[in-house]
Amino acid sequence: MKTVIDLNADAGESFGRWKLGDDEHLLPLVSSVNVACGWHAGDPATMRRSVELAKGAGTALGAHPGLPDLAGFGRRALAMSPAEAADACLYQYGALRGFADSLGVEVTHVKPHGAFYGLTMRDETVADAVADAVASISDELVVVLHAGATAERVAARGLRVAREAFADLEYDENGHIIIEPQPLPKDPQECAEKAVAILGGMVRTTAGTWVDIDADTICIHGDRPNAVEIATAIRERFAAEGVTISPMREVLAER
Repeated sequence: MKTVIDLNADAGESFGRWKLGDDEHLLPLVSSVNVACGWHAGDPATMRRSVELAKGAGTALGAHPGLPDLAGFGRRALAMSPAEAADACLYQYGALRGFADSLGVEVTHVKPHGAFYGLTMRDETVADAVADAVASISDELVVVLHAGATAERVAARGLRVAREAFADLEYDENGHIIIEPQPLPKDPQECAEKAVAILGGMVRTTAGTWVDIDADTICIHGDRPNAVEIATAIRERFAAEGVTISPMREVLAER
């Protein structure tokens, strides 16, 4: 079983007067945060506040570019060419980088959001375009991709990839995540149990079977109503198992 892992959260997804998630309490519980960059959620004030929270918590900061779909929270499928995907990634990274630079915080990773993330899983050319766009910024910048064939293929090209698994999502019999349009509360202990299984290289599917998984980072979603309770349960279980939670770069350095 792995004894060092990154625990990341998708956050910074409020918009204007509409607040989503409890970022103030969630960010100190994770080692990396993926901040929405204005296309699927987030706005300038929210982005600035998210960077401030990450800085205060000592949490590694990452960009979370999504599809241009505020109404659908970036979870509705849209067509995007590889070139468009790369440009979308660079554009949104740049928006977050402005706030990060102003506050003296490094952006360490980029993780596509929602349907954009799903597109990288289904289309190799999009995954390559996103990974190449991230690498063009810095060879130290990490791209986060779904643990499995996509991540392994991109990593084999010599790019810095964090292989991601999910503690609060279900997996189908093919080992693919099942996206919920409207996240509901999940049993924190069940999520913690899934996280431990992931450390052991396995994840249980909705069909009751087990599939292999090799993850560097485990995600929880900040828009889930009880995300803080889930993160707390995972941290407590990891502590009991002697597992160290570290940012992505540190995990990759030991891989």
